[in-house]
Amino acid sequence: MAELRVAELWRYPVKSLQGERLEVAEVGTEGLAGDRGWALFDSSTGIGLTARREPDLLFATGRLAPDGGVQVVLPDGTVTSEDAVLSAWLGRAVGLRAAGDVPGRRRYENPKDVRDDGEYAWDSFDGARGAFHDSSRTRVSLVSAATLGDWDRRRFRSNVVLAGAGEDELVGHRVGLGGAELDVVKRVSRCVMVTRPQPGGIGRDTGVLKTVHRERGGNLAVAALVARPGPVAVGDALIDLGGG
Repeated sequence: MAELRVAELWRYPVKSLQGERLEVAEVGTEGLAGDRGWALFDSSTGIGLTARREPDLLFATGRLAPDGGVQVVLPDGTVTSEDAVLSAWLGRAVGLRAAGDVPGRRRYENPKDVRDDGEYAWDSFDGARGAFHDSSRTRVSLVSAATLGDWDRRRFRSNVVLAGAGEDELVGHRVGLGGAELDVVKRVSRCVMVTRPQPGGIGRDTGVLKTVHRERGGNLAVAALVARPGPVAVGDALIDLGGG
């Protein structure tokens, strides 16, 4: 396998919002520090909101605040963490919650199929405990520039973009990345979220998901658990430590 190096690091403080590009990050047991540490919940249903159901989320940005909390930058430039302001923006009652404040069950939604009226039917599922990842088997996600090709990396929201190719071959292996070690456990299945429009000229494109299914069996990027916490920085080499 060709050499892989960290080309980009991304943290997404609020689930389904735009994130922050970093030069250095601390990897803890739940992933990059601050990643998916907050989420918006529908106050009437208790279901966590994602851009699968609420595409407007992708037009706001989450960022860590100096006091260790989080701030949301709305499309009009408003900076807030207040539920009332966020509710007015989305047109529904929502609450911004930290992962530590939601210790029990977390419910999210996935599109199941398309109804006769052209709208999706939805299924709910349980997300991970701790940071607001969809799956308990995903704490850090990695994708190579070769796999992304011409697609904008923001469609896929991986934490680590690697210069090089061959990340699929790492499934079942432990890897070193800076001072951290990761167990790469699976490929990441993709859903309608990768087709959503985003700021900066990323338009709605259903062909992205069709291509991922046709050419990659519905998967793009790999997911890892954290075997040993530590720092990682842009430029760090990925070291394959072998299979378990």
